[in-house]
Formats: sequence, C-alpha cells, structure tokens
Amino acid sequence: MEDDAPVIYGLEFQARALTPQTAETDAIRFLVGTQSLKYDNQIHIIDFDDENNMINKKVLLHQAGEIWHISASPADRGVLATCYNRMSCGSQWEMGRESFHWPITISCCGIYRRAQARLCQIYCIENAHGQLVRDLDFNPNKQYYLASCGDDCKVKFWDTRNVTEPVKTLEEHSHWVWNVRYNHSHDQLVLTGSSDSRVMLSNMVSISSEPFGHLVDDDDISDQEDHRSEEKSKEPLQDNVIATYEEHEDSVYAVDWSSADPWLFASLSYDGRLVINRVPRALKYHILL
Repeated sequence: MEDDAPVIYGLEFQARALTPQTAETDAIRFLVGTQSLKYDNQIHIIDFDDENNMINKKVLLHQAGEIWHISASPADRGVLATCYNRMSCGSQWEMGRESFHWPITISCCGIYRRAQARLCQIYCIENAHGQLVRDLDFNPNKQYYLASCGDDCKVKFWDTRNVTEPVKTLEEHSHWVWNVRYNHSHDQLVLTGSSDSRVMLSNMVSISSEPFGHLVDDDDISDQEDHRSEEKSKEPLQDNVIATYEEHEDSVYAVDWSSADPWLFASLSYDGRLVINRVPRALKYHILL
C-alpha cells in the first residue's frame, strides 16, 4: 500500500538520537536512542511495514547513560555505536550485548586525513555560519560538495574547491537547524530538521549529480512520451522547498533517510515523537520519469 500519510510512533522518554540501520537493505529499519536522566535509557529498533503502514518495535536497555548520538555499522547490521553522557564515553554494541568501550573527547570539527600516524587538516571553512554549526553532510554522489546547517537558521551548500562563499543557501527555517541529510540515491533531495518543530524536504536539483534530470533511453519511450519529455526539459530548473512537515510539537533534533527505501525518511523530536514520512508521489514520479 502506498500512502502519503505520516506514521507516528511515541517513545516513553525524550530522545534526540536517530539512525537508519545502514547494513539492512531489505527491511525499513531505524534505531532510536532515548535521553532520560531518571530512568534506564533505551534503544528502540523500529521496523516499518510499508505494505500495511505499521510499525513493529523491539526495545533494548541502554543503562550506560543518556544517548546523545547513535550510529549503525555500514557492514554488520548487528553492530551499532552510541555516544552517551557518562564522562563523555562511547560504546560499540552488538545487539543485546556490549562489545567494548573507548573514551572520547569533544573538540572542534574539521576535515582531516591520516598521514604518517597523525591527523592533518585538509581544509577549513572559516565563518561558515553566523552562529554555531550544528551538522554537515557530504553529497554521496557528487565529489567536493557538502551541506552544513547551524544556529543562524540557514542551510548552506559548499564546493570544497572554493569555500570563499556557499554555492547555495536556504533560509526557510525560523530557528536553529540541527540536522541536514542528503538522499543517497537522489542527492537533489535534502532533508533538514529544526527547533522550529518543522522538517523540510528541499529539491536542490541545480547542484545535484543529475542537474538535467534522470536520463532515459529513447528506445524505451514512445513518441508521445518523448514529446512530453522534451517539453519537461524546457522547463527551467528550480531549487526550492518541496514539502514542509509539521507533525512535531517540539524541536526536531534528527532526520534521516531509510537505507532500504530511498523515498522514505524518519524524523525525531525531543518529546520522543518519531514520524515516518515519504517523498510526495508527484516528485517521485517526476524524478523517475
């Protein structure tokens, strides 16, 4: 069943950590970490049944502390890592049991590479935002391009070969922007989540890896379809916000795309509300056809 209606799941505790289970490409699965000061925290494993529009869950205890960040292994679907608030520690976990700990420190963010057993900075974007930078994400399909967001309510897109100014800027949010994510299959689709309680889906087609749209073989379309395609190709390309989602009532701290379905994404607000949404069908078919 394909339905554009959102699916909402409520956690018992506050939360700000969300990630897809990256190594799982068959099932739509997200991991959510809670942030409670009084009770044992939890990791919710959320399976979404796309045919029936239903959520199935499994809950694991995370007694180490409140979870600030969670990440899934890209190679092993049974392994995940958490960053939690107990003497600034992180842990790697295998579903149901702890593997090992390592201490981490919080410092400035930069882009580094390893060189002779030491880290060297490759580049730095000075004054990228007027206030704190909250998140960044690299375009998975177009080299040198990345997106950043921050407390100045802006989302900026950069070409790292020339960082004197951003190639594009979005100023649609009215409060801090906490998260920005490229779609891994169709990188013109960009998600952002903000303290204004809104999630925005933007179509940044002009700086994507397919600025002229999806290429179709002439032998695969009829003359009539070819004519329509030519008419569409004459339309000017526009970068704009495609949809604004307002199902949240608190700050949206995390947004992310499903690793199994490129047209589906999840967002998480601090009150523990997880919302699963889809790319509008009209945009989906426009990109594919």
